[in-house]
Amino acid sequence: MTIIKLSEDNRISLPLEVTEALGLKPGDAVELTASENGFLLARHTPASPAPLRESVSRKNLETPMQFIKGVGPKLAENLAKKGVSVVEDALFLLPHRYEDRRTLAKIGRLRPGANEVFFAEVIAADAASTRGGKRFFEVTVGDGSGTVTLKWFHFNPAFMKKIWKPGRKGIFTGEVVQYGFQREVHHPEVEWLPEGEDLAAVMAGDPLSFGRILPVYPLTEGLSQKTLRKVMKEAVDRFVADVENHLPLEVIGRHDLMPLDKALQAAHFPANDADLQTLNNGATAAHRTLAFDEFFFLELGLALKKNGIALEEGIDFQVTHKYTKELLKLLPFSLTNAQRRVLSEIKNDMMAPHPMHRLVQGDVGCGKTLVALMAALVAVENDYQVAIMAPTEILAEQHFLNIHHWCDALGVKVALLTSSLKGKAKKAALEEIATGNAQVVIGTHAVIQDKVEFRRLGLGIIDEQHRFGVLQRGILKKKGQNPDILVMTATPIPRTLAMTVFGDLSLSVIDELPPGRTPVETRIAFESRRSQVYGVIREEVKKGRQAYVIYPLVEESEKSDLKAAAQMAEQLQSDVFPDLRVGLLHGRMRPDEKEAVMAAFKARETDILVATTVIEVGIDVPNATVMVIEHAERFGLSQLHQLRGRVGRGSDKSRCILLTTGRLSEDGEKRLRVMESTSDGFRIAEADLEIRGPGDFLGTRQAGLPDFRVANILRDGRILEEARMEAFSFVEKDRGLVAPENAGLRRELARRWGGRLELAGIA
Repeated sequence: MTIIKLSEDNRISLPLEVTEALGLKPGDAVELTASENGFLLARHTPASPAPLRESVSRKNLETPMQFIKGVGPKLAENLAKKGVSVVEDALFLLPHRYEDRRTLAKIGRLRPGANEVFFAEVIAADAASTRGGKRFFEVTVGDGSGTVTLKWFHFNPAFMKKIWKPGRKGIFTGEVVQYGFQREVHHPEVEWLPEGEDLAAVMAGDPLSFGRILPVYPLTEGLSQKTLRKVMKEAVDRFVADVENHLPLEVIGRHDLMPLDKALQAAHFPANDADLQTLNNGATAAHRTLAFDEFFFLELGLALKKNGIALEEGIDFQVTHKYTKELLKLLPFSLTNAQRRVLSEIKNDMMAPHPMHRLVQGDVGCGKTLVALMAALVAVENDYQVAIMAPTEILAEQHFLNIHHWCDALGVKVALLTSSLKGKAKKAALEEIATGNAQVVIGTHAVIQDKVEFRRLGLGIIDEQHRFGVLQRGILKKKGQNPDILVMTATPIPRTLAMTVFGDLSLSVIDELPPGRTPVETRIAFESRRSQVYGVIREEVKKGRQAYVIYPLVEESEKSDLKAAAQMAEQLQSDVFPDLRVGLLHGRMRPDEKEAVMAAFKARETDILVATTVIEVGIDVPNATVMVIEHAERFGLSQLHQLRGRVGRGSDKSRCILLTTGRLSEDGEKRLRVMESTSDGFRIAEADLEIRGPGDFLGTRQAGLPDFRVANILRDGRILEEARMEAFSFVEKDRGLVAPENAGLRRELARRWGGRLELAGIA
């Protein structure tokens, strides 16, 4: 417990640890208050103007790396390639793991499954082969307490023999594995001892590499860990004090966070009594502080954005039911309760006098497109135009084919605008949009190009939002006077990801499938069972059902062994199912050709539809009960889930067969096993996120995902929730961060996220 004493002249004497924690300097003012939960809150007013001190610190943090001791032009170039150009980049490049070099392990005590560091001498070294003829390089090293085998499976024989000479001594690091009675380390790291020097002298002469918990950094290209550690030590020692705390003091107190500079110091060079496992899990107080700080500023930006939308003047649509009621009469089915609930949320937003910004999330086949169409018709009823933006031409065409049938029947004009539209056709489409004759415009990125002008855009609908960044959403919004924005995704998005990418949107979930759907039985089948798989298709067709066969490519490519749809459709028709009707559908067909093929399949004029991933969305054929996916290991999890959603749409038992050659990577096998074990879209999304990581999960590396330097949304989900709650609560109290005491917060937010979140107005 800290005791604070009051002196005779009523001055408070603060202990050293408190002044350090608050970053106090002589002349600073501190206001102390006790909070309800027992924390002592301190408001710190610096003696000198904060912006002046901030500008000096900021200048120091922007020092180019080439001016750091030990960094020459070549090293600076290598660091810059990896995104480390200035001191601040280096300070926030945390170790990706830690190594225990407080003591070196004895070989006799090496633990299988553990990452060990040990000193040894080379006893023997040579290339060898497995029984199957696979070459590897094997080295035996020992230290008197025992021996261990080192192995390399990718190596240059001449180079290895030159390096691994008997009698040479070094310090080895790697994971120990046990095979029978033999312990092995594969592809270990090594630091050789200079010839003639003994271990004790080397360890004493390099306190940065021995007798401590060692940081291991992710950058190794063109430089060794040893060199990089020296550079990082120099950067931390000289500049970490320039890292300012910008989090509100009450937030720091509530969450027991460290000062940012102390957190960085501890994350780079932890104390020797730190717990190695906690460090490697990124779960120390230092890691928690740095993650919280990063999440807080992102969520603060999202909170301001959401709040700004609520304050903007929008369109207060009237729901007249002119078209929506008529559409419901045309539908051969009723809406589900979930669709009705989400429609009600959308309509309430649209009737409000500020712009709607809502994300509709729902699994494959839940009826999102129909919900989007109903929302579009509300806008059209009010004499406004609607833009529906999809990430690919195929998806845009699918929406066009699905929507224009209903709209034609209602007398609503729909236009398709994609980048492949050229000449007179494009000119005509642009004119229809500009005059307002095209009431619903469906397209790709082409919709937000400069030449596209809407007469009166009232609603923007973005499908598969995870393929678009925040900025594209902003550009679409500028095509009208604060139009409503509705975002849809069929890819279930894990909660933590939704909070970072869509944190400024209100969320609706269609969590119910239309009645009559049956669970799809999913099985992995290897190439050797192809004839049995064909037997399943024949059996289903015999019962009057239909089948899909999905291929990754349209035509055979010299560079790929993937079976291609066009050739395989021909082969299936002539060799395998000569008595059945085989159709072909792929992305290179014209929209009218695709429509004809799909209509024939729906009308049961085709038994087997061979297709590429063009059928990922939009086809609803309840009579199709089997899907065979060729080279299933080449597809992503979310794509497999979308494809599988095309079957199981009727009341008959449906099957999805994942056909694979059997040459599976570890991730490939994980994906197929997940598909086999569950049909829950959210479980599949979680697994996909774990396998691929956030950036790849979202389809492209940019995809609107924030760049986190320290935080990890898979690991730090709970911290993210806490930071979000604090940030939104903070903006609730100070709606535009306009209070004078929040000026530093505003500047820091503008610096970190102003451009990425379109927060130009807050600086």
